[in-house]
Amino acid sequence: MPDVIRLADYRRPDPSVYFNRDELNQLLSLYSRHVARGEWRDYAIDHRPGAVVFLVYRRTCDAPLFTISKLANDARRGGKLRDGTGAYLVRRGRRTVKHGRTIDEVLSVFREGLRVISGA
Repeated sequence: MPDVIRLADYRRPDPSVYFNRDELNQLLSLYSRHVARGEWRDYAIDHRPGAVVFLVYRRTCDAPLFTISKLANDARRGGKLRDGTGAYLVRRGRRTVKHGRTIDEVLSVFREGLRVISGA
């Protein structure tokens, strides 16, 4: 008689990260304010291993103006933060504009008057 193998013993833990409802509401609220000003025109949400990214575009065919990321672990230090949570980043191109432990902390950069001056 063949041995029974438990598949759960061989599965890797799910590294997927998602924005929760409150985080998504904050992101979409920020997005709608900038759309109303005519600054942003499109967005996308990208799920990557260990991260979820909210991308903001001036035009659909351009590179993203900003990316707001939620990371499963703090990639800058190579491990999880002390409390076991992930980190949040706001980037413009390859430059990190703000990083923090909460989405409120990183979205504060947009409340401080960060504006796009040119599309370049």
